[in-house]
Amino acid sequence: MLGRRLRLAVIGGGPGSFIGAMHRTAARLDDRYELVAGALSSNPEQSRTAATAIGIPADRAYPDADELLTAEGARPDGADVVAIMTPNDSHHRYAVAALRHGFDVICDKPVTNTLADARDVVAAVEETGLVFCLTHNYTGYPMVRQARAMVADGQLGEIQLVQVEYVQGGKAAARDPDPDGALPWRYDPARGGPSLVLGDIGTHAHNLVRFVTGREVDEVAADVGHIVANRLVDDYAGAMLRFDNGARGSFWVTQAATGVENCLRLRVSGTGGTVEWMQEVPTQLIFRPAGAPMQIRTPNGPGTLPLAARASRIVAGHPEGFHEGFANVYSDAAEAIAARRAGRTPDPMALHFPTALDGLKGVEFVDAAVRSSSDNGAWTSVAGSAST
Repeated sequence: MLGRRLRLAVIGGGPGSFIGAMHRTAARLDDRYELVAGALSSNPEQSRTAATAIGIPADRAYPDADELLTAEGARPDGADVVAIMTPNDSHHRYAVAALRHGFDVICDKPVTNTLADARDVVAAVEETGLVFCLTHNYTGYPMVRQARAMVADGQLGEIQLVQVEYVQGGKAAARDPDPDGALPWRYDPARGGPSLVLGDIGTHAHNLVRFVTGREVDEVAADVGHIVANRLVDDYAGAMLRFDNGARGSFWVTQAATGVENCLRLRVSGTGGTVEWMQEVPTQLIFRPAGAPMQIRTPNGPGTLPLAARASRIVAGHPEGFHEGFANVYSDAAEAIAARRAGRTPDPMALHFPTALDGLKGVEFVDAAVRSSSDNGAWTSVAGSAST
């Protein structure tokens, strides 16, 4: 629409950052962005060095985020979009500042650590009219989008039951983090948020449920804490869920399941059937229709709906996964951003990426789960679920 790539600036994601490299790869995969500027570290010298090391011109390798926003906002060829991949406690500050400077924003999850900050981001997006994309990248998987489309198409009937789990083992060791080393920011509640496991992977599980079912969690009865002895942050959360249509659900996330790698699994049952999806087998969606044999849906295979077909780049039978799902979110955001800047209407199929409001819903869920656990698992309202 603009006759050029979107100019992208990145904040965070410097040396050693898995998610930083993932953002940059996702931005490039469909050739809709050009990386033009960056502030990659809180250390000014490291920030400049890291930026030039990935090909950013020296005069646009900034010592900090504030200088990046000011300088890029003043350039006639300045960045169009700012991508934020910093520790959780700075998401609010940088997102609001970027919006105030006139940049569209792509931000890593969770959107913020607190409800007040999340609401402030939503307000800033509404006030500026800019695009805000939150990178819950699992929403970009073709078969996740197939499940969403099947629900929207009525193929599952009325949703009645939901089961979601996100199980990892990366924090199962008693010496993680190393008590003799520096404390990683995720293990500091002031920086990582009120619950490590809920902010890190629980928000993904919650967002996946909302994305596929189109339903909101009204109430939660939760148990949140740690499995590893003497750990000061949460590595486990389990909960029962009540949805806005009367459906029931269960939710389980942990990072302390020894030997497990990255098992995100969803099952949604309605009056007309059930769908099941697991991230470790991402190209298969199991469909169990009422009164008929089980079916396996695959990208571009029989029964693929347009929303899923649009998210798949290659022919049936070829694997796609994490990188491509992440890139789908970036590409959809690019469509919305380019359309806004060109004064045109975006492709409606591109408008399924998570937004600031989705981020607020995730923070509301974390807050409610923590409050429920503190009240011995009492049923607790998820603030705003019925009104926003």
